[in-house]
Amino acid sequence: MGVFGAAAPPDQARPRGCGKISGVGAEPTLVLVTGPPGTGKSTLAEAAAGRLGAPVLAWDWVMAGLTPFDEIQRALRAVGPAGIRQVGWSMLWNLALAQLRRGRSAVLDGCARTPEIDRTRQLAAEEGGVSQVLVTRCRDTAVHRAQVEGRRRDIPGWYELDWDHVAGFLSRWDEPAGADLYLDATDPLADNLARLDDLLPTRARTPPSPRRSVSP
Repeated sequence: MGVFGAAAPPDQARPRGCGKISGVGAEPTLVLVTGPPGTGKSTLAEAAAGRLGAPVLAWDWVMAGLTPFDEIQRALRAVGPAGIRQVGWSMLWNLALAQLRRGRSAVLDGCARTPEIDRTRQLAAEEGGVSQVLVTRCRDTAVHRAQVEGRRRDIPGWYELDWDHVAGFLSRWDEPAGADLYLDATDPLADNLARLDDLLPTRARTPPSPRRSVSP
């Protein structure tokens, strides 16, 4: 089955590993960073991406690209929040698939629930890769609120979150179980980054040795 649930036609089928970039590990890593807004998802996603040499594919940035199109916005309002989530994650999975099929790692950044986590793990497994799921949280409400009110992301076409919006989100949020790592925003960032280092594959963080030139 493909990302959108449809099997690829026989004439488009290809063996796994076709098109992998030379020198890239055979098992790319697909990292998913999820959690409520304002708990440090983007910071940790960027850190993971830097360690893996991978792009960050962020839900907000993808969906913000659709805001200039009135027809699309009307259609999204019609399908409701659940449908909007499906649209955003479908686009992220397709972008991740393009990376995995070239033997590259990728990092997904968004408020994923259990169904999105399960599909992300399935996608990585189907492409011969490995998946790692990080969940962020903040146990101190005052710290959480300060982080939300003190940040500005400047995503073109997207809105800045206020605390009322985040508090409403928290009232509906069920923290996913079974993640590979849980990180709290009240812990020192250096400690969280050290735990992230322990999670990610050592081979992915080791830069390749420079190629030696051969004299004629």
